[in-house]
Amino acid sequence: MSSMWGKNIKISIFGESHGKAIGVVIDGIFPGISLDMKKIKEELQRRAPGKSDFSTPRQEKDEVEILSGYFNEKTTGTSICAIIYNKDQKSKDYEKTKSIMRPSHGDYTGYIKYKGFNDYRGGGHFSGRITASIVFAGAIAKQILNTKNIFIGSHIKGIGNVEDDSFDYVDISKDLLQKLAKESFPVLNDSKREDMKNLILNVKKESNSIGGIIETGIINVPTGIGSPFFDSIESKLSQLLFSIPGIKGVEFGEGFKMSLMTGENGNDEFYIKDEQVKTHTNHNGGILGGISSGMPIVFKVACKPTPSIGKIQRSINIETMKNSKIQIEGRHDPCIVPRVIPVVEAMAALAILDLMMEDHVWRI
Repeated sequence: MSSMWGKNIKISIFGESHGKAIGVVIDGIFPGISLDMKKIKEELQRRAPGKSDFSTPRQEKDEVEILSGYFNEKTTGTSICAIIYNKDQKSKDYEKTKSIMRPSHGDYTGYIKYKGFNDYRGGGHFSGRITASIVFAGAIAKQILNTKNIFIGSHIKGIGNVEDDSFDYVDISKDLLQKLAKESFPVLNDSKREDMKNLILNVKKESNSIGGIIETGIINVPTGIGSPFFDSIESKLSQLLFSIPGIKGVEFGEGFKMSLMTGENGNDEFYIKDEQVKTHTNHNGGILGGISSGMPIVFKVACKPTPSIGKIQRSINIETMKNSKIQIEGRHDPCIVPRVIPVVEAMAALAILDLMMEDHVWRI
């Protein structure tokens, strides 16, 4: 099972949704860094369940315990190992349907790949529960990037057919990104918030779920980070973003809309201001030739509807090899989008930090 990632910053995640604990080992963090544990806790709470009517009622405090790599309130330079204990599992919800493959989950593919030995409770290691460990690792990466004035923030671009405004791709402020991070349901156009919330509550009443889109901005990444082809910013970010359970699409800048443009309309023309090179537009999302251009890096991710819904669905019994039906019980998010935001930002922080270390532009 591939649960390790990284070249300069390396992370290894472990645990299952209904196991004793989940956690992460992080290698490559510089020695001598003070961690703001309050900010790390805030990041974890952004992702934590049981906070609103829009998430699963599962109650997990997501309190992290650092086992190694942090001494006298400083990183030591050795591997950081952190653990988050699971406190509110209800595994019995999964026992009576353990042989019936839940539609659009990893049950069937996991059963085949791991020959039936995978932990099926709550999705096991396939579960979004595991992303709490990633948020911890990303929170550390964020703090390191902040020392270089690099900031990451996101908003909910859309829920179903309700769409928020977009970032100004040319000018995204630190204040805006920090403001969004403090909101439990971040949008740019406040008038869209209630429409989105009502849509989620309506599908929840129908024992259904709905997906959406997250738009993320990264500012002040130095020009020249990344490499063409396999180490491009797009390829590095995409690998991590697609590793998040439920992410089915990623686009940078205008993305698919650029296929409708002409070169004249889609090109980002250069100019110089205060001895700095900038572009009048930023359709490419701050990345040219796989390398940062100095403009804000902007990307969007598409989140699928939560596959665990209360409606009766067609399926199969993998043990009897007969057609069956399933009605999923348990506690599930009617929309995962708000809780996915800190995971997306964590992945982005890890990717950018890893690339900056690769290009030897980092000094600590």
